Amino acid sequence: MSKKLTKRSEDYSKWYNELVVKADLAENSSVRGCMVIKPYGYAIWEKMQAQLDKMFKDTGHQNAYFPLFVPKSLFEAEEKNAEGFAKECAVVTHYRLKNDKENSGKLIVDENAKLEEELIVRPTSEAIIWNTYKNWIQSYRDLPILINQWANVVRWEMRTRLFLRTAEFLWQEGHTAHANKDEALREAELMNNIYSDFAQNFMGIPVIKGLKSESERFAGAEETYCIEALMQDGKALQAGTSHFLGQNFAKAFDVKFANKEGELDYVWATSWGVSTRLMGALIMTHSDDNGLVLPPKLAPIQVVVIPIYRSDEQLYEITKKITPILDELKRKNISVLFDNRDTHKPGYKFNEHEIKGVPIRIAVGPKDLENSTLEIFRRDKMKKELIDFDKIFDKIDFLLEDIQTNIFNKAQTFTNENIRIANSYDEFKSIIKNKGGFVSAHWDGSNETEEKIKKETKATIRCIPIDSHKEKGLCMISGKPSTQRVLFAKAY
Repeated sequence: MSKKLTKRSEDYSKWYNELVVKADLAENSSVRGCMVIKPYGYAIWEKMQAQLDKMFKDTGHQNAYFPLFVPKSLFEAEEKNAEGFAKECAVVTHYRLKNDKENSGKLIVDENAKLEEELIVRPTSEAIIWNTYKNWIQSYRDLPILINQWANVVRWEMRTRLFLRTAEFLWQEGHTAHANKDEALREAELMNNIYSDFAQNFMGIPVIKGLKSESERFAGAEETYCIEALMQDGKALQAGTSHFLGQNFAKAFDVKFANKEGELDYVWATSWGVSTRLMGALIMTHSDDNGLVLPPKLAPIQVVVIPIYRSDEQLYEITKKITPILDELKRKNISVLFDNRDTHKPGYKFNEHEIKGVPIRIAVGPKDLENSTLEIFRRDKMKKELIDFDKIFDKIDFLLEDIQTNIFNKAQTFTNENIRIANSYDEFKSIIKNKGGFVSAHWDGSNETEEKIKKETKATIRCIPIDSHKEKGLCMISGKPSTQRVLFAKAY
């Protein structure tokens, strides 16, 4: 396997695309804008999914599944939501094909099989879910409803890139119903905190929690919470969002409940989600010119053992010595691969597992058996050392924790070094053009100023930070009062 990639410094976009393919994560499919997620890439997604699913269930949420198709009339019920996604919708108009015998026997649309009502292939599921909730909710005793769905969605993107933006992608979408505003707001914030916890403690990605500006909110939301991450090329990536929907969807679908006083009121709602875009974030945050760098907590293979031998007898002796170690690692729930393929040489295997980001690599040959040593290699620092056989378990335990910590700290340092303050618009434009990263600046809160910045610099407000100190100042463009700095960046 050739491990040479285009250097990040030469062409970051090309480096990313090459890495996704060479690391065997995904590839483009025969369907325009859609991808095939390959087994190794899907294994990473499964680990993400399993951890998030546990975190959702630990906070009282349950999984369900709703239809892929949404009747057009339901989709249109909440106007802002429908308008926000209209340009990305795939629409089903017919339910049958027929054989065109007069034209080479090709299949064509049967015009007699036109649907009475067109169906939208879900770009998001609020409409179908809230139409369902109407049948589930009559009283405050039926609340809250805390539902999550693992599914695929379709958004007909014109410009696509593997994992980051595809016409079809995988995600989870939470949809909750509440008896009052405060409970719904707490839910929206709770889920954003869960996303932050997952990104930082499992993906090793530092994120900034905040609120979206009005123009950047989810279509139909009254408030959108978000986590924003900074990629190595200085662009921001929205890693997760959680929306306070108010009573908008309840009113659109006439979802009312009898409260404790016996009065009818509309239900309060949230929705929240992350997608396979997180795979793109994982790749771009940690990886290097040698390939993937994976956090041990999400690596499909945490340890790979490669035997180095010239005869079957040597392989037999190595296997006999290594097998108890493999068994103990598995007992400790450490995923390990003994790569004893006889179809590839050790150098090929080293390159393959390096580009795939396996955190720890162990090499063992006849001399190691004689000396009771092993060569151990950590992918994040590209460093190897010899250790004694009897120290293997302590060393692996240490490395799994240290690699996880190290890659987070490295990314955190990069993020901190690339948050810059701008006190004037000229200073802002210079930073965006020449340095990138996050720019912390005062903004007057108006859509007009926000649109001017976006049009002239292609930078957008990534978030209004939640945890930062509220520093009053003057907008860098209008000079009007500002209650706090917000973060701008060019983004994916």
